[in-house]
Amino acid sequence: MLNDTDDYYRYFDATVHAEFLYMCVEQTVKKDLPEEIAYLHSYDTFSKEIEKIVDMPHKKINLLHNFLQQGNGHLSERAKSKEFLSLTEEETSQIENIYASLFKD
Repeated sequence: MLNDTDDYYRYFDATVHAEFLYMCVEQTVKKDLPEEIAYLHSYDTFSKEIEKIVDMPHKKINLLHNFLQQGNGHLSERAKSKEFLSLTEEETSQIENIYASLFKD
């Protein structure tokens, strides 16, 4: 090569990469973070409402939440007969209603 071509190879065009990074940050700030904040707020409210109904450790409230999430807002018969045997039908119904009001998906 006889021509001076250093400028063609020295600096690459990172426009596409910068645009992709911008889109990722924008989605995080506008969509992901607000959704996460709303979820955490709902979970905190769920925990406080459960504590008003029954005295339950946070670890068990988390387990209860997970069971309700897996059961689309309903506690399975197995969970009712094993992990949450101490809950009455009325308490179970109240808990399911609380979950349904907070986690509408």
